[in-house]
Amino acid sequence: MEFRHLGRSGLKISEITYGNWLTHGSQVENEAALACVRAALDVGISTFDTADVYANTAAETVLGEALKGQRRESLEILTKVFGPIGPKGHNDTGLSRKHVLEACEGSLRRLGTDHIDLYQAHRYDYATPLEETMQAFADLVRSGKVLYVGVSEWTAEQLRAGAELAKDLGISLVSNQPQYSMLWRVIEGEVVPTSQELGVSQVVWSPIAQGVLTGKYTPGGELPAGSRATDDKGGANMIQRWMRDDVLSRVQDLKPIASDLNLSMAQLAVAWVLQNENVATAIIGASRPEQVHDNAAAAGVTIPADALERIDAVLGDVVERDPAKTHESSPKQREV
Repeated sequence: MEFRHLGRSGLKISEITYGNWLTHGSQVENEAALACVRAALDVGISTFDTADVYANTAAETVLGEALKGQRRESLEILTKVFGPIGPKGHNDTGLSRKHVLEACEGSLRRLGTDHIDLYQAHRYDYATPLEETMQAFADLVRSGKVLYVGVSEWTAEQLRAGAELAKDLGISLVSNQPQYSMLWRVIEGEVVPTSQELGVSQVVWSPIAQGVLTGKYTPGGELPAGSRATDDKGGANMIQRWMRDDVLSRVQDLKPIASDLNLSMAQLAVAWVLQNENVATAIIGASRPEQVHDNAAAAGVTIPADALERIDAVLGDVVERDPAKTHESSPKQREV
């Protein structure tokens, strides 16, 4: 496993992060989830990403149980705050001081730890002053309950404002967690250049485009049993944008490139996002341990320039680059 610094901080995280959105406490049974976490540890993954909103807090609990007994200092535990949790009352969501501080206490309890390595604002809260949110984060850092602060799916303008406030408060904004893959490149236009200027790293989710970039879905083909596309707990809705014949056909055409590089399709997809120097880590999810082993092998891989050009030529106009089509601007975002 290879490691990279998170932003301009001294914190190093594994190039591959194990994430449990849509899996722990939801899509897969607890024993399978525990087996996947053990596999992640076996391949050298030290960074684990979750959120209180995943499976309405159950995912944090499962992850905490799976990591019990591990040397805490050898792990980086990442979680998030924003989405509605618990009974979903009027203060059970957003980035108000009340919710941020109370949510942090809940996450610490469920994860079985006394501190969170990276606490992330899961979305931008248009209903709460940014100053209030950043002050709450700064207080958590000073209390020792949070070591570093990040955000998720923030625009370049929001990142700039957050980083400026963080600096005024004596803390640093070190990361942003956006969706990023060969098929979804909307951060490249504004978010990445701004982040590089600010010293903010990307902690990217869905590098395999919800499994589409594995090539297991074919145009007009039958959906594989147990796949994300057949998951009625949310996975099928999330993957729908990629299930067009034109996208699936282009993905099939990537197979010779992966073969020439002696990579699986999943490894090619994960390695591709890691070629971006602003990406600190790629979050992988898994329902089986063998998926963890396969994806983790993408760490340390360098894709030659000619292969990157071939990938671009194959995917062509199915690549999404328009930030106007993202879900960033809506205060009622889905869970990610």
